[in-house]
Amino acid sequence: MSSLIRKVISTVKAPRAIAVLVDKTIYISGQIGMDPSSGQLVCGGIAAETKQALTNMGEILKVAGCDFTNVVKAIVLLTDMNDFNTVNEIYKQYFKSNFPTRAAFQIAALSKGACIEIEAVAVQGPLTTAGL
Repeated sequence: MSSLIRKVISTVKAPRAIAVLVDKTIYISGQIGMDPSSGQLVCGGIAAETKQALTNMGEILKVAGCDFTNVVKAIVLLTDMNDFNTVNEIYKQYFKSNFPTRAAFQIAALSKGACIEIEAVAVQGPLTTAGL
């Protein structure tokens, strides 16, 4: 029986970006709105942090030879669920079609005092959407 290969994916274009590729599945660690060059959270609250978190995720996807259309699952962690509508409007700018499944939770706190963290699972290769 052959073993699967586990490959760590990272990029300097996203802060401490780590993803793990196993076979054709990419597990992307939670991304907060941190500027990769300064290591600090971006200013501007939930909207700015959401854009930066998704930009960071996009850079990780690029390194893996993917984009947002390859994401099949996302988990959104918020420190205030009242921010969900703002996050959702920005989210739709990155995920434009074939939306991944998603869960959103309010939690007490995130690292560095962030308002949002987004993690994802993606699959390498072209995906075709079919009905059941």
